[in-house]
Amino acid sequence: MNKDLTKKVIFIMGVSGSGKTSVGRLLAKELSLPFFDADDYHPPSNVEKMSQGIPLDDMDRKPWLDNLHELAVIHFNSGCVITCSALKEVYRQRLTQSIAANIQWIYLKGGYDLIFKRMKKRAKHFMNPEMLKSQFEILEEPENAINIDIVDSLEVIIQKIKPHLE
Repeated sequence: MNKDLTKKVIFIMGVSGSGKTSVGRLLAKELSLPFFDADDYHPPSNVEKMSQGIPLDDMDRKPWLDNLHELAVIHFNSGCVITCSALKEVYRQRLTQSIAANIQWIYLKGGYDLIFKRMKKRAKHFMNPEMLKSQFEILEEPENAINIDIVDSLEVIIQKIKPHLE
C-alpha cells in the first residue's frame, strides 16, 4: 500500500447500523492510522435526543460537524479514519471545508430491512432502531465516494475498499 495515499483523511459514512464503526476500526488497523468514531463527539444533548427517539436537526448537528472538521484538520497531513453518518451533501461539505483535496469518502450502503435487523441486535447503543427510517429519508447518497455493499463480511468489505486506496 502506498504510504502517501493512506495519509488521507478517510471518512466512512452511511446510516446508523451500516457498520461504520466496525469497518472503520478494522480499516484503520490495516492502514496503521488513528481511528475516530463520530458518535464519541456528539454533545450529551444530541445523545439524549437520539436515545429518546428524537431525530437531530441541522442545528443539533452543527457543533458536532464542526468538531469532526477540526479533527480532520488536525490529521490532514498524517491521515486518519473517521466514521460519521454524513447523510447530506451539506454535512459532507462542512466536514471537508478547506481540506477536500485530501479526503476519501467511503459509503457503506445497505437496504433498510438488513440494517434494521442489525440495529435490533445491537446492545447499549443510544440510536433507537425506530429512527432508521428518518435517516433513510434524509440520506443523500454521495456522488464522489467508494460505494461498498454491506452484505459481505467485515474482512471482505475491507478487501473491497483497499484497492481503491492504492
